[in-house]
Amino acid sequence: MDQEKNTFSEGVVPGGLTTSPEIKLLICYLLKTLRQPLSRSQINEILQEYPVANYFEVNQALSELVKNGSVLSELSGDTELMTLPGKLMFDVAAIERSLPRSVREKAMSAALQVLARERVKRESRVEVTKLAHGFHVSFTINDMDTELLALKVYVADEGQIETVKRNFYANAVAIYSNIISALTVE
Repeated sequence: MDQEKNTFSEGVVPGGLTTSPEIKLLICYLLKTLRQPLSRSQINEILQEYPVANYFEVNQALSELVKNGSVLSELSGDTELMTLPGKLMFDVAAIERSLPRSVREKAMSAALQVLARERVKRESRVEVTKLAHGFHVSFTINDMDTELLALKVYVADEGQIETVKRNFYANAVAIYSNIISALTVE
């Protein structure tokens, strides 16, 4: 078996990464390009958004990168944050030549989506109130200390609660923009 091709590729999209060095390179590329620490779960979520690498291989690559000092791991509360050490902030152009453009673009698109969803979750609230028949789900969108939008909807069952919560977090900016647009059109 070829050492370079000994990774699991189950669930990886065609054209995704199938070697451990490629996966490690993509992780370093994300950390360098995003210029912010990422948690292990964020890296996994990013690389599973458009599954460009196998979940287990990503975790193995992360562990190896931390073990050999290519990626620093620090605890912040209960969260393990990954960064590139200053001495390894290598040339992004060299990385870009080593990874397929489609993989880089998918990974960056996924990273921006994941980070945006997390920001919305931090800055927004969802509250559920049980009614005699059904539930009220209240959504609040905040920007720092300002409440931008408060919305309450009725849902019939618990299954709908999870669906509307998930869709709210995925589309909060679009929901806010559409409501503002609908209310301000003359």
